Amino acid sequence: MNFKVNAIFKNNTDSILDSIKDFNNAGILFGNGDRNKIKLFDLNGKTINIKSFKIPNLINKVAYRYFRKSKARRSFEYATILLEKGIGTPEPIAFLENFNSIGLKDSYYVSEHLNADLTYRELVEVPDYPDRDNILRQFTKFSFDLHEKGIEFLDHSPGNTLIKKNANGNYDFFLVDLNRMEFHTTMSFETRMKNLCRLTPLKEMVATMSNEYAKYYNEPEEKIFNTLWKDTSDFQEKFYRKKRLKKKLKFWKK
Repeated sequence: MNFKVNAIFKNNTDSILDSIKDFNNAGILFGNGDRNKIKLFDLNGKTINIKSFKIPNLINKVAYRYFRKSKARRSFEYATILLEKGIGTPEPIAFLENFNSIGLKDSYYVSEHLNADLTYRELVEVPDYPDRDNILRQFTKFSFDLHEKGIEFLDHSPGNTLIKKNANGNYDFFLVDLNRMEFHTTMSFETRMKNLCRLTPLKEMVATMSNEYAKYYNEPEEKIFNTLWKDTSDFQEKFYRKKRLKKKLKFWKK
């Protein structure tokens, strides 16, 4: 077993370990749990979030033991880096890896549970969401700040940014599902645009984001929009092609 706890929560080590060990029998299920399972637990009056990652296949069992860090460990370490860089994410609490003779058996990531007002997904699915344009523009500035700090969040998709309205009437943004991330000294224009292309299929949202991004970046708005819309269209085409292929495979299996 490999276990590490955030120094802030060192006094709660036993309680955190007990919650992880009792994961299958206790806690409140959060979300649908179709891939990775998330449960909520109480830690001295604070709600914590424990994510149990899907048991890896044989190749990954070995890889996560000897060649790569597990998703749980990466989530913990990346959350720590984000907070150090001033980027919002739920407070990392701990991670645990269980190993057997083959490799990684299972793994868990523990973090603070954040009750969000919305995610980016609502901006896509609810066209008349209150203050939508303002939230979208603030989110774009948040994404620009990520890029300026060299953070390439590879799962920058609609459900992975939690949004909370703060006391000043503005919005705070918190990244979740952190196990795929790269850090750069600088990020090229092409990398920045590709990093935003999974967020929405709506052309008017891409136009708004391009307009806002152009306020902070030294490229014309037209170039930003044309590049981002092309990357978005390419991603959507690839996404639905893959979806159609899966549907056909399921049909033939029947």
